[in-house]
Amino acid sequence: MSNSLKERKTLKLSLYASGAFVALALLFALLTHSESILFDGVYSMISFSMALLTLKVAKLVERPDDDVFHFGYTAIEPTLNLFKSLIIIATCLYAVFSAINRLLTGGNTALYGLATIYGFISTAGCFWVSWIMYRRSKNYHSDLVKVDAKTWLVDGVLSVAILLGFMTAWWLDGSQWSHWSKIVDPLILIVLGLSALPIPFKVMLYSLKEVIHKAPTSGIVEEIKAQLTRSLKDVEYDAIEVRVSKRGRGLYLLAHIVVSDEFNISSVEDLDDIRENSHAMLEKLYENITIDLVFVSNPEYAE
Repeated sequence: MSNSLKERKTLKLSLYASGAFVALALLFALLTHSESILFDGVYSMISFSMALLTLKVAKLVERPDDDVFHFGYTAIEPTLNLFKSLIIIATCLYAVFSAINRLLTGGNTALYGLATIYGFISTAGCFWVSWIMYRRSKNYHSDLVKVDAKTWLVDGVLSVAILLGFMTAWWLDGSQWSHWSKIVDPLILIVLGLSALPIPFKVMLYSLKEVIHKAPTSGIVEEIKAQLTRSLKDVEYDAIEVRVSKRGRGLYLLAHIVVSDEFNISSVEDLDDIRENSHAMLEKLYENITIDLVFVSNPEYAE
């Protein structure tokens, strides 16, 4: 089975799991009258909608370049991840402000015993799906699957907060401090919203860098330059100027090679052989890399 088929199979797992959690959360929200469970359901519904888009994008990014997208469809991947992170951030902020307003009006009651059962089911399910997706994303280097794994991890963290909060509220409900149980649900919602923010915020920044064509991390650039240098060991040159752009799973390398006076190539075919050798070596590092090697004698053209 090819990596693209494995990727789509994994994304379908995320889709089916999201649908199941939406139904579960909305059912328990109705039964328990808990706004924090309702928020968890809305969060899962967003994940479900994004999973549908992600499946479509996973097919698009496999397409070669054409007359519409001259550099292929890989730019759609970070664009989707950016859009997904912004939606999640907006949802979390809305939930926090809504919970603060609920606290100021006295809080609300919920059936915390039943809510605790939901907390156990949700926590176990979210961490299980996240673990599967993270493990598979490492096998075929998919940013789409990796971001989905992080989304499920956020879901798991939210579910832990829900579970602990409901267990506390359940205990308070049967104690002499039962009047405090009314503020537990909005407090849980505030914790959920704030604890969910860091991961989508990081995804937003990472995706934005790719959308605006910012160079990848220095480690990636140096690794590519080192491998390119090894591939050019038989070429006489004075300097190499490397420019790298990463868009989703795709990497683009533009290298200007300032040849020396000893550079002796008799035909374009010889240059093609150099390019082919360099591409073959760089593919060992990054499967989806596109390279352009430009040979110049004037150093100014490499700037």
